Amino acid sequence: MMTRRKLTLALGATLTSVASEKKTDGRIRFCRVPNGGFQPQLALDDKDVLHLVYYTGDAHHGDLFYARSKDGGASFSSALRVNEGGTAIAAGTIRGAQLALGEGSRVHVAWNGSNDAGPLNPDSGKPGAPMFYTRLNDAGDRFEPQRNLMLHSFGLDGGGSIGADQNGNVYVTWHGIAHSEAKGTGKEGEARRRVWVTKSEDDGKTFSTEFKAWAQDTGVCGCCGMKIFVDRKGGVFALYRSATESVHRDIYLLISNDRGRTFQGKLLHKWNINACPMSSMDFAQNANMVVGAWETGGQVYWTRVTGGTSDPIAAPGEGKVRKHPRLAVNEKSEVLLVWTEGTGWQKGGSLAYQIYDAAGKPIGAAKQIPGIPTWSFVAAVPASDYGFSILY
Repeated sequence: MMTRRKLTLALGATLTSVASEKKTDGRIRFCRVPNGGFQPQLALDDKDVLHLVYYTGDAHHGDLFYARSKDGGASFSSALRVNEGGTAIAAGTIRGAQLALGEGSRVHVAWNGSNDAGPLNPDSGKPGAPMFYTRLNDAGDRFEPQRNLMLHSFGLDGGGSIGADQNGNVYVTWHGIAHSEAKGTGKEGEARRRVWVTKSEDDGKTFSTEFKAWAQDTGVCGCCGMKIFVDRKGGVFALYRSATESVHRDIYLLISNDRGRTFQGKLLHKWNINACPMSSMDFAQNANMVVGAWETGGQVYWTRVTGGTSDPIAAPGEGKVRKHPRLAVNEKSEVLLVWTEGTGWQKGGSLAYQIYDAAGKPIGAAKQIPGIPTWSFVAAVPASDYGFSILY
């Protein structure tokens, strides 16, 4: 099994200052994604090493790269390719890579495939998109060959997700349709969709056959993303958007207290709209709580999901098409909520952010800066000085 020391030796080459436009705003450090990349995904390990996966290239057939930073994102190591060439997709903003750290801080990555290498879609009679997965190898110097984990469901559309813990458990989730619910079986459209889970108990070496996370027939919003997260105690959480009767596009929270064997669901936020908003979700934690974030009606919200739940807290004021919220929590239980403003199909925008105190009250005023590329969003992590780093 890979150890933290092996990972450090394999990737411990001289750090290259490839991040640009570094600047600060009080307690916030801003950094650009290196090498002109976009769609950053971040994870911070127990030694304050920052792990980054980002996207480059064509939005429909692009590539994923991994780098790490020891200085909060001011500089990064040389990048490693994650996927096989052109097998990732960024179009729509919610189908790109997601990142998790497993045992010994091993890096795990999952993403929607850009090709037709997935299971047969009985609706069309053709293969569909795969749900790809890979992990950093034992030597820490390259990623293993990508694998499709989607075997007995079909119709991958919105983005999948990945979570892991330090005990060798890795979870990959997506939403799709069971073969038994293909057209002609009495159910049509998004009402057929379910959240699917596959689990590894050997740190990603092998995975179980996928299974439905929850029996409740809520449907799933087809082109929305979802998010799975594993906390420090092994609790598993997931956020997704329903599509009940095509108009109830509500946010649901799934919770598993038995390491992914069973899940219970909870309605968090209602939204009636007969359309797919192409939204994404996020989780973050510190030692005391887990928080989650999502979009409803052009506004972004966050709430505590452990450590004393709270009502949804909206970003302050009114913005212009607020989407793709991301979270970070420092050891003082202060929460950073950061989101995009004005982004859309083939359209970039701005980032905005707000810090909240441990009681959920805003600290100062929300701020906004331009510079979000097309198809992108931001990522955030806490810093050791109780500040935060934002990559965009």
